[in-house]
Amino acid sequence: MRIALTGSSGKLGTVVARELRASGHDVVGLDLVGTRGPGFVQVDLTDYGQVVDALAGVDRTAPFEAVVHLGAVPASGIKTDAATFHNNMPSTFNVFWAAVRTGIRRIVYASSETVLGLPFDVPPPYIPVDEEYAARPESVYSIVKVLEEQLATELVRWHPDLSITALRFSNVMVPADYAAFPSYDADALSRKWNLWGYIDARDGAQAIERALEVAPPGFDRFIIAAADTVMSRPNAELIAEVFPDVPVHGEIGEHDTLLGIDKARRLLGYAPQHSWRNEV
Repeated sequence: MRIALTGSSGKLGTVVARELRASGHDVVGLDLVGTRGPGFVQVDLTDYGQVVDALAGVDRTAPFEAVVHLGAVPASGIKTDAATFHNNMPSTFNVFWAAVRTGIRRIVYASSETVLGLPFDVPPPYIPVDEEYAARPESVYSIVKVLEEQLATELVRWHPDLSITALRFSNVMVPADYAAFPSYDADALSRKWNLWGYIDARDGAQAIERALEVAPPGFDRFIIAAADTVMSRPNAELIAEVFPDVPVHGEIGEHDTLLGIDKARRLLGYAPQHSWRNEV
């Protein structure tokens, strides 16, 4: 496919661009910063004119077949709440709306695990968490992610041929991050905020490619995480210490992720390949 990739210079975006190109896709990065060249266009996503111009083919080549939207302030606490909202919500509206206006009918974008109730100061309703319970945003950053999912829901209602897939990514990691993981075992609370989850950026790219290839028209949301936790300590011990009153659904392996990825496995064919345990 010919793919427009927003946020192409970010932690996840850099890996996604590399992996999609390695799979044979023609990827054009759209970001505020990047390396000048045929695979990059500098775009301020908060400016609708720039976004629609970029998606309409500012480089005057073939039209885009899909958009992967990763461009955003990537977490709470980086900018003020108001600045985060005023960057992220308009950017996503601009990308979605420009895609629709220019005839692009396949969008995959970064939602977030935060909609599940992170940092779980109020315990989750059950473990493993999944996509079945209502969103529980606990920050302005997360509120935007919920609003983006609602925007996508309405856009596909208006345009039945439109496919939008929200990938609720866990905490994105690259191999250089894994040296710190063994230190987490000393304090179960240090990573309880996302049920001890993470996602290797390479598996994040795999999930995006699978969604680009198989997601049908309509809107759907998927938790995307690694197959395991960040901890060497067993799940039963962690849950008993930190979430003793939370119901556990089904059988939980010793180190299996507590961010349920069964839906992504089943409907997208997502199959995480990378674990920190093989890197440290």
